[in-house]
Amino acid sequence: MTVRVMLISPATSTDLRAARFGSDAPLSPAGLAAAGAAAAGCPGADRAWAAPTRRCGGTADALGLDAPADPALADLDTGAWRGRTLDEVAAEDPAALGLWLADPAAAPHGGESVLDLVARVGDWLTERQGRVLAVVEPAVVRAAVVHALALPPHLFWRLDVAPLTLTRLTGAAGRWNLTCGSPLTPQRPTG
Repeated sequence: MTVRVMLISPATSTDLRAARFGSDAPLSPAGLAAAGAAAAGCPGADRAWAAPTRRCGGTADALGLDAPADPALADLDTGAWRGRTLDEVAAEDPAALGLWLADPAAAPHGGESVLDLVARVGDWLTERQGRVLAVVEPAVVRAAVVHALALPPHLFWRLDVAPLTLTRLTGAAGRWNLTCGSPLTPQRPTG
C-alpha cells in the first residue's frame, strides 16, 4: 500500500531568526500572517499531526488543521544548548560544536544525536498508513529525508528546509520517492 507523508515546516518565530537551539517560541506576527495566507495551499490528508512546539502547533492552527501534538515528532533535543544561540555555543565550546556538526553519532550537549533523531523519525515513518500530514521542525524534515532515502547521515546538515514548505515522501518502507521544498500555495484546478 502506498503511503503519502507530507511534512510542512512551520512559519517563522523570532527565535528562529536568532538561530537559537531548541526554542519553543510562538510564531512571530509575520509568521502567523504567512501561515494564515498559506492555508489555502495546505493539502488534504487522512490524518494530521504537529510537533509538540508552539511554533508547529501555531502553524497547524493557522493552516486550519486538527493536528494533535505527537512526541515522536519533537525537534532534535539539543540538551544543555537548549535556549542558547549558535554564536554563544560556538564562542564557548567550538570543539564540541564542531564535533556535533561533523559526527552524526555525537551529542556533546547531552541531548540527542542526529543518528538518534533519524532513527526516531524513521520509526514514525514506518508506522504511517494512507495520506498523512505533519507540521514539524526543519530538523525532523531533514531526518525523514535522510531515513527515507537511506542517505549518509552526515548529509543531514546539508539539507535546507525553508519555512512553510511542503516535503512529500511517497512510497513505503524501503522505497520512498521525494518531492522537496514546495511552497504552500493554493492548488490550481486541473482539467
